[in-house]
Amino acid sequence: MRTSESPSDRDSDAGSECPHLPVIHLDPSQAMPTSSSARAKRRIAALEEELEMMRQERGGKQRKTIYYVAQGRAIRRMVCLYTSLEDLIAENDRRYEHRSEDVVSTLEYVVRQNRMQRGYIELMRTLPWLHEKLGEFEHEESEEMLRKLKKGADAAHGDDTSSLKELVSTWVNEEFRPSPLIKPNDKQLRSFTSDVCGKLLCPAEWDWNDDRVKAGIRDRTSDYIVSENSWPMFTYENYKINRDNLEEGFLKSKLLVLAFKAIFTSPSSAKEVDGDGDGADLLENTRRARRKSDQTKVKTCVHFALSSVSSWRTMDGDFDYEAFWNSIVDFFEDVPGPVAQRRMSKLLEWWTRKIFGTSHREDLTPDVVLHMSVNTLAQQRRAMEDAAFDSD
Repeated sequence: MRTSESPSDRDSDAGSECPHLPVIHLDPSQAMPTSSSARAKRRIAALEEELEMMRQERGGKQRKTIYYVAQGRAIRRMVCLYTSLEDLIAENDRRYEHRSEDVVSTLEYVVRQNRMQRGYIELMRTLPWLHEKLGEFEHEESEEMLRKLKKGADAAHGDDTSSLKELVSTWVNEEFRPSPLIKPNDKQLRSFTSDVCGKLLCPAEWDWNDDRVKAGIRDRTSDYIVSENSWPMFTYENYKINRDNLEEGFLKSKLLVLAFKAIFTSPSSAKEVDGDGDGADLLENTRRARRKSDQTKVKTCVHFALSSVSSWRTMDGDFDYEAFWNSIVDFFEDVPGPVAQRRMSKLLEWWTRKIFGTSHREDLTPDVVLHMSVNTLAQQRRAMEDAAFDSD
């Protein structure tokens, strides 16, 4: 016969079958034991993740460097040849903050400030993303970005002067057939030592065919100082001038068109310069406006290529290249009035046609297009389809 069990007896039996786990009092200063292999695997995974992040970061930096350097190649070609990016940015900041400088605001100083501000505006047109980046980046990051942009700018400028040194000699040899021919890799026999280079570099106010002028320039006498204050003959159409109107034919020489195409399109495209400059111009105004700085770059580089200077410098004897650059920019931008502005616009249109060709798309009216072969074929197909349907 089974007797009743007390609760204490049942608890005692249960405890004998399922003994209690020992109570562990954790010490937060001590580590729990773990598997050595598991720890090694976790450590390897963490290192691999860290390495991947480093690779991505390095790849991102490399891509940024490549991008900034590539973008910077446009600066010396389309914005400014001499002024530093820091000076352009500082001038815009000064104007925005309405700061006045503790200097005498002479006319020359104001002109220089205006040039820098126009340069900053052109810089933002050329690199529209730059203004926002300058506002977002910390100072160190901005400095690094500007350094890479300048690296690309200087590299492109070096490439242009190097390529034109050889190309200009080829073009001059083909057009003038001098004897001896100008050597592509030798600049010692250029400048006024060479009769043909001397003719192209001769200031517009003098006649190179005059033996007194030729001797005076070569001897560097005080009566014949060649400086940036004279327009060289190579800047004129057919290398001839109208002394009563020095603007006639100015900046329309074949040599300038060849150099422009070689730098901004391709050296091979420079072979095609004999287009008619009287057609309609339909390219965007912004593209045409940018050609101002482009042309200034070309004229400066052509002058350097014709000279005997072996490496790029600001001064060549009495000739100041930076002042020459500024004179060309001022010719386009510092016009005396609306009449001169219209002449500038026509000159830029002439350049646009010379470089990009002539377009007549404005003459393609709907009535004209309606009678062209694409629409005519479509009409004929519909007519044949209708005829077949009617015969059925």
